Amino acid sequence: MGMGRRSTYNRDVLICNFSNAAILMARLHRSFRPETAHKSEAQLKFWFGLSVAFAAVYGILGLQQAFGSEYVVQDDARQHVFWMQRFTDAGLFPGDLIADYFQSAVPVGYTSLYRLGALLGIDPMVFNKLLPIALSLITTGFMFGISMQILPIPVTGFLTTLLLNQNVWMKDDLASATPRAFLYPLFAAFLYFLLRRPLAGISSRSLFPMLGAIALQGLFYPQCVLISAGILCFQPLQWSQGKPGFSKERSEYLFGLAGLAVTVLVLLPFALQSSEFGPTITLAEARELADFGENGRSRFFINDPFEFWLVAERSGIFPALWVPRLMLSGLLLPIIWRFPDRFPLLRQVTGQVKLLPQIIGASVGLFAIAHLLLFKLQLPSRYTQHSFRFVMAVAAAIAITAILDALFRWANRQGDRVAYKKPLAMGLTALLSGSLIFYPSLVEEFPDPNYKEGDVPALYEFFQQQPKDTLIASLSMEVNNIPSFAQRSILVGREYAIPYQLGYYNLFRKRVVDLIRAQYSPNLSAVQEFIQQYGIDFWVLDHDALTADYVAGERWVRQHEEVVAEVVATMQQDNVPALARGVEPCSVLEVGGLVVLQADCLAKLSSAPLDAVQ
Repeated sequence: MGMGRRSTYNRDVLICNFSNAAILMARLHRSFRPETAHKSEAQLKFWFGLSVAFAAVYGILGLQQAFGSEYVVQDDARQHVFWMQRFTDAGLFPGDLIADYFQSAVPVGYTSLYRLGALLGIDPMVFNKLLPIALSLITTGFMFGISMQILPIPVTGFLTTLLLNQNVWMKDDLASATPRAFLYPLFAAFLYFLLRRPLAGISSRSLFPMLGAIALQGLFYPQCVLISAGILCFQPLQWSQGKPGFSKERSEYLFGLAGLAVTVLVLLPFALQSSEFGPTITLAEARELADFGENGRSRFFINDPFEFWLVAERSGIFPALWVPRLMLSGLLLPIIWRFPDRFPLLRQVTGQVKLLPQIIGASVGLFAIAHLLLFKLQLPSRYTQHSFRFVMAVAAAIAITAILDALFRWANRQGDRVAYKKPLAMGLTALLSGSLIFYPSLVEEFPDPNYKEGDVPALYEFFQQQPKDTLIASLSMEVNNIPSFAQRSILVGREYAIPYQLGYYNLFRKRVVDLIRAQYSPNLSAVQEFIQQYGIDFWVLDHDALTADYVAGERWVRQHEEVVAEVVATMQQDNVPALARGVEPCSVLEVGGLVVLQADCLAKLSSAPLDAVQ
């Protein structure tokens, strides 16, 4: 009797569990139905609120890294933002080649926003850390709206924003708060208002905001304007009865022409202006520079064709689209699209889905043109890597939603008594949901905004106490942090070796070559002439900087092949760098494996033999 009661009890529990699973599955499945989504404003608010909440959480995690210690700076902000400290102190970086170049290269809208922040009392380096969370939240709002116009299911909108946010926070584009970071909210705004236009006629409620988005793209990130213009060119095209054709709606052409007119107005100043740091490097000139080689600072010409054309950071068509891995679900959409009977939810996808291939077409076209015109349109990957993320996020969200819907339908099929179907469906749904929501805890570091933490506070504090016109010479990697943390000028630094404008880079490269020669010259007079020529105030050395191994081992230094070969040959003949004479008498600070030498002291050193000095 006891065994019978126990078996009856176990059967009842099992039936109860299956019943609860069925109820839960039914509730989940209802959230996948467009008709429910339209009727339930509460559901819409819930999924939109959840999208914003996740974006906010990711942004807060980024803020924790940004303000984790006193000396933290985003990697690219070391180039694009450091000079903006002039907004709070006009006396900083006087006559600084590096600061002047990066100031000249920044779009006016971007500069104006940081200047406004400075007027409000926000230090530019702090403002740079605060902007990413705001940009992420704006992007999230527009992306949710874009997704809803393509497939009006709130859970799909949530998946779209979740995937995109996870992707961008695993890269440093949005987190950099540099010009390219503004592509995300501005391109999303353009797409949103483009989709909001009426099927017939022109509405100012969508037209003017779309034109405003294009104008802002030009003020913040001009390359994005070209992608938007390419998408507008595709608008009149239609696919009807298996054949391409042109729309008969007059509004389609007027809408596109208005956008293209704004595009021309926005880009015209860039086409007419001439840079004081021009001309742009040509393909032939770039091939001669080690900077663009396999191991160069601006690595572009890669021997492996697969890497060069597909995944390379500067030349590839879709770098970093596989983060998180579920982003790749977007590749399934064209496949399952061919089986509407098995994935019936796809029938609810609106005609606005044509935007996805339009983005791809415009981006690929510009990618090809950028390769043909190297480097007049800058780097080819800039025309695909950002816009493709939008496409993949939406496509992946639609594919995941359709697959889950098909799974639920299969599990709930009437007349099918297979007991494991509902638990299996629930298990797969839980696994998929867990891998999405808990993705940040499954990777080594999330987010990964590429913040750099200064390791030598005493060095920055020392230079902060020096006059504002101080100039520091060094081949050390630590010197890249000094403009951001100490607000003092440096002669050269790896982070600032940008070779696309020859008017800047020829001067910069000459400085590097002169510095290498002077640092390793056995003649003290060469060191002193270098100090006088450039007006050096301090010289910073790594502890092993005056050895042949250091010259041969530093990747950035090594790419200056002609002078490095000359230096190594000289040192192999037992010639000791004359700068070694000044390490002891001219040292004013030793910290963190670095030695700071005072240039005035070096200039006054005797040219007596090194043995006599020692």
